[in-house]
Amino acid sequence: MAIFTYTARTKSGEKQSGEIEAADKRMALNQLERQGLLPVSVVEGGGGTRKAASAKRRFQLVRPAHMGMREVLVFTTELSDLLASGMTLGNALNTLANRKSGRGSDEIVVRLRNEIVRGASLSEALQQFPRVFSGLYCSMIRAGEASGALDEVLKRLVDHYERIQDLKEKVGMALVYPLIVILMGAITLVFSMVSVVPRFQTIFEQLGQALPLPTRILIGSSEFLTRYGLLLLALLGVLGVLAQRAVKTVKGQLWWHGTLLKMPLVRGVVASGVYANFARTFAVLLKNGVSVLQALEIVERTVGNAVIARELHKARERVTDGTSISGPLAAGKVLPPMLTDMLSIGEQTGDMPSALTHIARRYENELDRNVKIFTTALEPILIVGVALAVGFVAVSILMAVFSLTNGMGV
Repeated sequence: MAIFTYTARTKSGEKQSGEIEAADKRMALNQLERQGLLPVSVVEGGGGTRKAASAKRRFQLVRPAHMGMREVLVFTTELSDLLASGMTLGNALNTLANRKSGRGSDEIVVRLRNEIVRGASLSEALQQFPRVFSGLYCSMIRAGEASGALDEVLKRLVDHYERIQDLKEKVGMALVYPLIVILMGAITLVFSMVSVVPRFQTIFEQLGQALPLPTRILIGSSEFLTRYGLLLLALLGVLGVLAQRAVKTVKGQLWWHGTLLKMPLVRGVVASGVYANFARTFAVLLKNGVSVLQALEIVERTVGNAVIARELHKARERVTDGTSISGPLAAGKVLPPMLTDMLSIGEQTGDMPSALTHIARRYENELDRNVKIFTTALEPILIVGVALAVGFVAVSILMAVFSLTNGMGV
């Protein structure tokens, strides 16, 4: 690919200059014409342009093409607004590509624009970045292209991903305070065991009297942590890495996700979040004309829980045989009866998207309640746990001090 410097005029007669990337001059001219521009001159870039292209290539090596969830949301919102204002898809992508943010997402937008100019559809161009644009995203774009309402589909995608992001943030915020309490408690305990207890141990040894059992346990724990603390930390790190790898396997994911759905306090937050995600995604797909089987397949990949995904896979196989959706989902006894009953009502009325939207709203409200219950119940549990651990250190030392003073007849 070469870099061409062009001068062109818009349909209104305004002069416009810039650079464009193409295989040859003819392709560059075709790209400009497809963008609605009238080329005046197109010249392959000189030394300065080559340096810029070289710098751009080095920049791409440093910053690989990637978009985070929020960047995808911003891109989708801006593209939807530009299309709604009357811009063609090529011009809209060209406008976004000319904005240099200095992030890896710049390359993705440029490549999308180039593919559109070459004649590809947006859904085909998006499939080049499966790690950025999910199957749900590409399928909805394909449906929007077929219906001719791409800007409306983009708005629905923005709404959908904002809701999903909101669910993730709610769960994440619920874990912030407990993690802070655990971290501060652990730091306090380790500091006491490594720095405070050894000083008292020296005093107790000099006095040479028998110590109470809790004090001996505390001193033994302190000695072990002082001698083997780094080794223990390394061992915990290795176990953490191994556990993380194990959880990424199929069996590991099924076990871990199944455990989360059974753990007290946690299961309410996890389950309601998964059910809301399932219903919201399924509803959005059906609203945009995606077939039931294809929608189930996409939801299976995006639901975020291996146990639920496996159940959806089984249900999809049964739906292939001509049965309804709610029946196969209820047969697995993994999804709650309330969800499958409401889904059955949607099938009977012929308005599945509305039923699924109602289900999603119900479980989003339930998620809010479960998050409040989780944080309300977890705070005193953690505080009591940290207090017991730190209190054990303090009481063990005080017991030894009282024992020694009594032995000396003070």
